[in-house]
Amino acid sequence: MLPALAAWASALVLLSCSATVGMLVAATATVAAGTIAWHTRRRTRWGNQDATRPSTPRQSQAGQAGIYATTEQRTWRNIVIASLIAAAASSASVALRVHALTTGPVADLAARNATITAQIAITDDPRRRPQHHYQGPQQFIQDRYVVPATLKTIQSHATTTTGHQSVNVPITVFASGSAWAALLPSQQVEVTGRLARPTPGDLEAAILLVRGPPRVLTAPSPLQTMAGSLRAGLRTAADALPPDQRGLLPGLVVGDVSRMDPQVSADLKETGLNHLNAVSGANLAIVAGATLALSRLLRLSLSTRAGFAALAMLCFAVVARPSPSVLRALLMGLAACVALATGRAKDGFAALSATVLLLTLFAPELARSYGFALSVAATAGILLIAPRWRDRWSRTTANKDDATKHQDARPGGGRLLLPRWLAEAVAVPAAAQVAVTPVLVLMSGQVTPVALLANLLVAPAVAPATLLGFGAALVAPLWPDAAALLVIPAGYAVGWIITVAGWAVDLPFATVPWPSGLAGLGLLAVTVAVVMIVLRRRAWRVLALTLAGTALVAVLVVRPLVGSWPPDRWLMIMCDVGQGDGMVIAAGAGQGVVVDTGPDPVLMDKCLRRAGIKDVPLLVLTHPHADHVNGLPGVLRNRRVGAVVVSSRPTNPQASTRISADLARRRIPEWAVAPGTGWRFGPSEVSVIAPETGGGSAHGQGEGSTINNASVVLWVRWRTGSMLFGGDLETEAQDELLRRHPVRADILKTPHHGSNRQSPAFLASLGARAALISVGADNDYGHPAPSTLALLQRIGATPYRTDRSGDLAVVERDGGLAIVARGDPRAPKAYGPRRGDHGDRGDHGDHGGHGGHGGHGDHGDHGDHEHQGERLPGDELGHSRALRRRLAFRHTRLRGTIGLN
Repeated sequence: MLPALAAWASALVLLSCSATVGMLVAATATVAAGTIAWHTRRRTRWGNQDATRPSTPRQSQAGQAGIYATTEQRTWRNIVIASLIAAAASSASVALRVHALTTGPVADLAARNATITAQIAITDDPRRRPQHHYQGPQQFIQDRYVVPATLKTIQSHATTTTGHQSVNVPITVFASGSAWAALLPSQQVEVTGRLARPTPGDLEAAILLVRGPPRVLTAPSPLQTMAGSLRAGLRTAADALPPDQRGLLPGLVVGDVSRMDPQVSADLKETGLNHLNAVSGANLAIVAGATLALSRLLRLSLSTRAGFAALAMLCFAVVARPSPSVLRALLMGLAACVALATGRAKDGFAALSATVLLLTLFAPELARSYGFALSVAATAGILLIAPRWRDRWSRTTANKDDATKHQDARPGGGRLLLPRWLAEAVAVPAAAQVAVTPVLVLMSGQVTPVALLANLLVAPAVAPATLLGFGAALVAPLWPDAAALLVIPAGYAVGWIITVAGWAVDLPFATVPWPSGLAGLGLLAVTVAVVMIVLRRRAWRVLALTLAGTALVAVLVVRPLVGSWPPDRWLMIMCDVGQGDGMVIAAGAGQGVVVDTGPDPVLMDKCLRRAGIKDVPLLVLTHPHADHVNGLPGVLRNRRVGAVVVSSRPTNPQASTRISADLARRRIPEWAVAPGTGWRFGPSEVSVIAPETGGGSAHGQGEGSTINNASVVLWVRWRTGSMLFGGDLETEAQDELLRRHPVRADILKTPHHGSNRQSPAFLASLGARAALISVGADNDYGHPAPSTLALLQRIGATPYRTDRSGDLAVVERDGGLAIVARGDPRAPKAYGPRRGDHGDRGDHGDHGGHGGHGGHGDHGDHGDHEHQGERLPGDELGHSRALRRRLAFRHTRLRGTIGLN
């Protein structure tokens, strides 16, 4: 035991040096080594049982017991020693890595945020970062990139340091400019930038914030040049597909997500299909299997077939880039090829354990990679759980074993049996999903019940899409037309995957929130234990299945009938898009007028999909701030947009130019209309009442306030009431609107997310009974301001907030209007029309009930309480006489222009 004690002591010392990362690596390596030793113990024990079997009936049973005890003691000792040695070795690896990264000139310069000129070697493809602003010239001209690299030489700009210093440490580069997009791994470039300390826990020396474009020093290696050519060829060939398919196909085949549609990516993530937009072991197995099948048709020898399969996997790994899952699958595949070539028996789980051990020793940063953990967990589930479930569910095994062994033990206890191929098709994704669930709970704090069904449905399409796409990548540099033909059937397979993801994500409870961290794991363990106990007894199992079936019927059938969203007779929906505005006004079956698009195209598209909006006759962008226009791609996704209305006061030329160019590219007309312009769409009459064309800008506290005050203001009238959409108007523009065109409205879209820059006179003049506030939870702006909530309380307007209620809908109820929150889309409680004074209505913002109106309860948390609506009185038009004349004229003329009835 001396070697074990020495190894354990070394592990303790080195773990104290490497801290959290070291503990993760050591734990991973220890488990892997222990698994390998356990596997060896099992093989040794079976061999000893055969070797020590009594040769004569007179052999002493005591002697046999002694031999077994000695063998057992020796194998357990080997397991402990192997585990401790692995812990020590992995700790040493991390300690040496941490020491190299935290000492030396790079660490010192990063601590001082020094500016340097450096030569770096690119180690992976530059990843483009998404834009978050539609304003400012820099955001439009230059794209931003994150580039993994190795720092080779540095020259500090400090006066105390001269000359070049040679180093060799990993860094992450943050840069701007389109020149970075063309760089390939293995290229060396010279850059100037500022060093900063790395993110805690990352095994890298520094972060380099680069200024200006890179100066290319060397060309990529021939291997990377070929890989880049194949990836570029696949992207070019995929241009023949629709936008969502042309983005997913390169991601599915070679892990190239540069053109991935954000909505498709979100759908895949929420339905447990996120592994499809990144290369994994499944892709590698498909390529290796196709190579082996082709080699077998050519009647090659076993060793030659194994060699070709290994070569195909190596080439695929280079083209697809060595991500954690690809590295894991590659080492396992190479081990399988060696076993195949030598004709020796192989054990998949032992190969997996050895792969994990090697990778954590030589690439310890993988121990804290969720991608690596998910890949290992899924593979372990397929190797350990899937065969047992397949045999238990398959008809072949039942006929051979259960019929002879367990038929008498379970009288009358038959079970549903499947063909072996179908049982395997169900068992593999089920086992993988069960195995990765603990990792998903740690990573995202949610459980995805729909993932199993979604994976089963898309499984037949993955292999054809991968093989056709990889074939197109190989052919594209030599024969582009043939590659374009190959991607067409691949597009059908990818389109099926996108369709399944879009369907599954809309199912009730597709994603169930779950506590994250250790608490979530503990709750998951308790849940699994209870389920296993229940399923052991036949009576309990029948009861549990009955309850589960009843719940499924209630969720899929009864709930959509009695609690669908949007509610019946909805007139307007305020989408919960976070810190921003995104609304849709009813315009007929499948149609909606969209007012602003929020900051996130994914959230905006989901809101429109829930509302069933397939056609947008009119889109209004009140002003070009990111939280109102960045979600524009989500509105344009798979929808026709008739025209776009923008502010008639140009206050941000750069942002307006970018939006105009995007609309012109899509051939969507853009209008800057004057007050008085109006349209009628279905039940809604939409009118523009601000800003004045050519009028002076309403200056505020800065450039942002000037842009806010140029917002397009809409007044929408329905049969039973009206609503004012105030954009982001601030105090100055609100007072101006009150002077020029005083209006009255039953519902107010609170300007600027309820900021403190509100005009009391303007808000009071509206006579609104409800104020809707589109605001993000825990935002940094303090919205909505307590002063605004208090002001709304004084004027008798009940506030409804998306950060606490989710989506909000204005519906027609009993000859008036009511507000319904998505958390409770039942018929709201109606209130009679307002007569005279409002009375004491209490605190409507966060604290209390509604005074003499019966009390809605606490409106501070609409997600957990019953959401009751308030019926609002009919329309009280207060437009000036001149504005009313202009409205009546514009209705007919512009309706004909759009071509809608």
